[in-house]
Amino acid sequence: MRGVILREAGKPVEVSDELTLRRPGPGEVRVRLRAAGVCHSDLSMCEGRLPARLPMVPGHEGAGEVVELGPGVSGPPVGTHVILSWIPPCGTCHLCLGGQPNLCTSVTPPSPPTLSIAGEPAHAGLGVGCFAEETVVDARAAIPIPDDVPFDVAAVVGCAVLTGVGAVINTARVRPGSSVLVIGCGGVGINVIQGARLAAAATVLAVDPFPDKLVAARAFGATHVSTPDGLADAVKELTAEGGGFDYAFEVVGRSATIRQAWRATRRGGTTVVVGAGSADDLVSFSAAELFFTERRLVGCLYGSGDVRTDFGRLLRLWRAGRLDLDGLITRRIGLEEVGEAFTAMGSGEVIRSLVTF
Repeated sequence: MRGVILREAGKPVEVSDELTLRRPGPGEVRVRLRAAGVCHSDLSMCEGRLPARLPMVPGHEGAGEVVELGPGVSGPPVGTHVILSWIPPCGTCHLCLGGQPNLCTSVTPPSPPTLSIAGEPAHAGLGVGCFAEETVVDARAAIPIPDDVPFDVAAVVGCAVLTGVGAVINTARVRPGSSVLVIGCGGVGINVIQGARLAAAATVLAVDPFPDKLVAARAFGATHVSTPDGLADAVKELTAEGGGFDYAFEVVGRSATIRQAWRATRRGGTTVVVGAGSADDLVSFSAAELFFTERRLVGCLYGSGDVRTDFGRLLRLWRAGRLDLDGLITRRIGLEEVGEAFTAMGSGEVIRSLVTF
C-alpha cells in the first residue's frame, strides 16, 4: 500500500509503497480513504511538539468508504461513506453516558498495530493514519454520512470544523449579541469565526499577524480584524467600557497567546483554549487574578463534540447554507500555512499532494 511515513520527529516525511495494512480484527473496519485534510496537529506531531509513536503514518482528518468488516462487526456496512473520528466514543463509559464523549479514553489504539513497513510495526497517527490509501480503525471511529456529501467536504468536518464550530456552540455556548475574540485564524480559527457567526455574536474580532488570514477571516464572518499589536486598541474600541470581550478563543496553542486572550477577556467572561499546545509550555496565573476577575478558563478538546450527532448537525448546516465548507476547500484554508511549515522540513510537495486521493 502507498502512504506517507514519518520515521523520525523533525525529519521530512516520505512517500512509501512498502506499507502493509493488516486485515481488520474483531470490532474493526477497513476504510479506503478518498480525501484527507492537513491539520496543524499533524505538523506538530511530525515536528515532535506533540507526542507520537514512531514510525507513524500521519493524518487524522479523513473521509472514505468502508470496504471490509472485521469478525463480528455488523456495521457500518461495506460501501458506507464515513468520516473518521480520532476520538471514537465507546458509548458506555461514565464520560460518554455523562454527555462528554469527546473525553472518552476507552477506545484504545489497535493492538497489534494496523500498519507495518518493511516488516517492522508502524503506527497510525491518532489511531487514524489517513495519509495513506487505506486504514483500519475501530468500527466506532467510522461515522456514516450520506453518499452525496463530497469527500473533501466530509474530511474537514472530521477535525477542523467540529473543533472550531464546536468550541463556540458546545464548549463556550456563546450567547446571541455577545462579543467574541479569536486569536489565530488558521483552519480551526476560521471555523471558530464561523461558529461565532452561527451563534449570532454581535462583534467578532479576528487577530492574526498575517494579512491574508485576516482577509479570509472577514470572508467567513469576522466583523473586525487586527494584527496582534493592535489588540489592546481594539479592546478599548470594541468592548463595553474597554473592559474586554465576553468570549476569547485562543487557537494557537502557546502560552503567550493564551495569556493574551485571557487579558482581553472581560471580568466574568470566558477564555477558551482551543489550540493544541506543548506539555512543557506552561502558563501562569496568580491566585488573585483568578479570584477577583471571576474569568473562566476553559479547555476545549475536539470541540466538546459528540461525533455521532455533531458530524450530521454540521453537514445539515452546510446544506442549509449556514456553514461554508466549500469555501474552506477552495480557499485551502489552513493548508498553505501548514504546507509552508512542512516545506521547511522538506515535505511540502508531499503534503500538498495529499488533499484528495
